[in-house]
Amino acid sequence: MTGAAGHDRGFHALGLAVLALALLGLGLLLWDVARDGAGRLSWAFLTGFPSRRAASAGLLPALAGSVWIVVLAAAMAVPIGLGAAIALEEYGGRGRGWRLIEINLATLAGVPSIIYGLLGLGVFVRALGMERTVLSGAATLALLMLPLVIITARESLRAVPRDLREGSLALGATKWQTIWHQVLPAALPGVLTGVILAVARVIGEAAPLIVVGALSYVPFVPDGPRSPFTALPVQIFAWVSRPGAGFRTNAAAAILVLLFVLLVLNGLAIWVRDRSNRRRTA
Repeated sequence: MTGAAGHDRGFHALGLAVLALALLGLGLLLWDVARDGAGRLSWAFLTGFPSRRAASAGLLPALAGSVWIVVLAAAMAVPIGLGAAIALEEYGGRGRGWRLIEINLATLAGVPSIIYGLLGLGVFVRALGMERTVLSGAATLALLMLPLVIITARESLRAVPRDLREGSLALGATKWQTIWHQVLPAALPGVLTGVILAVARVIGEAAPLIVVGALSYVPFVPDGPRSPFTALPVQIFAWVSRPGAGFRTNAAAAILVLLFVLLVLNGLAIWVRDRSNRRRTA
């Protein structure tokens, strides 16, 4: 008994040490980026356009491009992913075909993002003629989001108590009415958590956007889905690749902006999730 308690304390201490080490590494990284880039942040930097001179370069086209792409990608991936999750979890069977789909979904979630970029280049840019636009970039990132949205939505639907379904069916509701009015509201917090994770993954992706044709120098703000574009990760990559300390400072400042956008999007999703929870429990 004493030995088991000692092992528990040892694993507890080991877990805390690993957590502290990870947080320390993250904190040092953030401090280094903030030290380099915080001084560059200004209204002129956020609302300026790219320039060959580092001191005059701005971030507005890349910032607007990232917002366009992420919003469009989420608008494509969330309805399709949620519908696929409902089909698999509520209407799917346990046969060999369904299991094959589940295995493929789990595999797709781990495929490197550049493979999705090559797929987007072949399908959206060339086959469907979307060209190198915001729409093709968003569709490519939507493919990247889909497996994660489907898997997390399925887990959320699976976590809804079976008694809730049986009670609704016993009162005369159809299966679809039960899903729409009982199951989906109960699963919504988990679904939104999956959307948060999916958005957090794609907002920092540069490789698939470079493959489908995101530009590193865009002297205008994208005005629609058919407009050429750049994005924050692509702009950061372009600045880091250029010689000169000024461009590296710009890259550090852009990383801070990207983190802020990510925190805002996540905060919005968490607020929506908590609000739906309060409405449901009221």
